[in-house]
Amino acid sequence: MSALDKTRAHIVAVGLSLFNRGLTHGSTGNISVRLSDGGWLMTPTGSSLGTLDPSRLSLLDAAGKHIGGDAPTKEAFLHTAMYQQRAEMSAVVHLHSTHSVAVSCLHGLDPHNVLPPITAYSVMRVGALALAPYFPPGDAKLADAVRALASKHHAILLANHGPVVAGRSLSAATDAIEELEETARLMLLLRGEMIAPLTAAQVDEIKKRFPV
Repeated sequence: MSALDKTRAHIVAVGLSLFNRGLTHGSTGNISVRLSDGGWLMTPTGSSLGTLDPSRLSLLDAAGKHIGGDAPTKEAFLHTAMYQQRAEMSAVVHLHSTHSVAVSCLHGLDPHNVLPPITAYSVMRVGALALAPYFPPGDAKLADAVRALASKHHAILLANHGPVVAGRSLSAATDAIEELEETARLMLLLRGEMIAPLTAAQVDEIKKRFPV
């Protein structure tokens, strides 16, 4: 099996896993992986992550031109905006996962760090979660908003929409977005309770030991 075919199979396996565990639904969510030649594989527009066909994944060249497979996700600009600002990242995952979307609809969020440091793993895998303002799906202004935040944040929550996360590998991006969803769930469960988040000193220690 070629490296490209292995990447295709990995995307399909990740999509199915996310779908089967209720982290995506219908035709929501999309995945991309940067290839060694600078191009990308992306999930196609209107596709369900639970029924991806490896042969129909969208192939783009380094200039972003569609050169194979079905047409790419209409939210491809979210992915390319992340890659443009984070050259070290090799994969991007975007979901409409329930608890993360619920948090994205709350009033009064800190736009620089949406989630409190509830656990060490949220600090390790997500870091400071920035909030991008709301724009309609497909609006190019959303790409500009993500691009403006991506140089300092590998995880961004889109207001009234959902999370987009970049990682050094597809596994890393998936781990991070799942940790984000779990932290969002914990945040909602703990609303109204007196919580004891990690202190600034504890957060700094984690960052030194496990750079995001």
